[in-house]
Amino acid sequence: MSMRKLFQIALKDVRLIFRDRSALILMLLAPFLLTIGMGAVTGRFSGSSTNSGITDIPLIIVNEDEGQLGDALVEMFTSADLDTLLEPTVTTDPAAARALVDNNESAAAIFVPAGFTDSIIPPPQRSAPPELVQIEFYANPASPTSAGIARAILDQFLGQVEVGRISGQVTVTQLLENGIITPEQAVGVGMQVGAELAQSAGTRSSITLDNVTGEGSPIEFDILSYLAPGMALMFLMFTVTYGGRSLLVENRQGTLPRMLTSPTTVTEVLGGKVIGIFLTAVLQLLILIGGTSLLFRLEWGDPLAVLALVFAAAFAATGWGMIIAAVLKTPGQIASVGSAVMLIFGLLGGSFFDVTMLPKWVQTASLISPNAWGTRGFLSLARGGKLTSITEPLIALLIMGALLFIIAVVWISKRGLARK
Repeated sequence: MSMRKLFQIALKDVRLIFRDRSALILMLLAPFLLTIGMGAVTGRFSGSSTNSGITDIPLIIVNEDEGQLGDALVEMFTSADLDTLLEPTVTTDPAAARALVDNNESAAAIFVPAGFTDSIIPPPQRSAPPELVQIEFYANPASPTSAGIARAILDQFLGQVEVGRISGQVTVTQLLENGIITPEQAVGVGMQVGAELAQSAGTRSSITLDNVTGEGSPIEFDILSYLAPGMALMFLMFTVTYGGRSLLVENRQGTLPRMLTSPTTVTEVLGGKVIGIFLTAVLQLLILIGGTSLLFRLEWGDPLAVLALVFAAAFAATGWGMIIAAVLKTPGQIASVGSAVMLIFGLLGGSFFDVTMLPKWVQTASLISPNAWGTRGFLSLARGGKLTSITEPLIALLIMGALLFIIAVVWISKRGLARK
């Protein structure tokens, strides 16, 4: 097999794609425009002091708990640390709170039921184990990002409460076992630990909004670091399906059979076209990365790690492009299915919103897309990660691409897509 012929065929396909104006619009211009649009919506270009562009998230808190933990939760959400991020309103009317969320006047409502504190820190007069009392988070589906931020803060509060509760139990048990306190003193000690737990849960140190690198230095997170990779990876699927479509177009037009009448093997022809698709995908990602870096001063992270992730993502996406070309029978089918796959993978891969807000089974299903792994890797690099921090996404993308290529080659061989 001649490597020279492989790259000649590949470079010919790359030149053809980059000469196609309609293809360039969807490969390069569309991701740029969508990134700019979403960046404007989130406030990235508004000159706000917050890099995320997300401020004053309306939030309703209904606190029916008369204990310390309910007060601590309200104190935390209304603290000066979250003043620019959240715009909380405390009320005692659950129905009115739900109505505000349903009418899109609030991103979410948090309901702290009566007895929440007592279920975590039982009063001394109670002999039976406390009943489980849960906080309800009522989210507005029309504001998934804002609701997700509020939910993340609430989860951190509850996580600290749970850690404190278990720590208190362990502390009291150890003091009893070592004879430091008597059983009569255990209740008082437990109440004191619970009071400290409630106080610490509402302190300003209970939540940190800055992302931190491995060395512990705070970094600023740019919302475009999430949006730009998502858009680039979504339109990457258009590029690879467009390349796969060209395989059927040339087969119908007789270009492939004519190429095979020359001293060129089937392996060289198909291999060259696959390499052409792969190189086009790599160039698309590199152009988008370079463009956003120059125009928006976007920091993508460690250059070596970014380059490795670009090659791995392009490899996995090319595998999907070949699978689509191998399974479908006409260029029209590839165009239709390719567009659908592009959008589905974009949604599953987090191009528009954080998939961690979706059900667990959706998060698991998203792992079949190169978008999900690629977004995870680029997000890690944007937060200060290095090549070692994206080992999992790299391995997953390479395995995905290899498996898809094997399946595509077997399928193409059975169909006899390229025969003399």
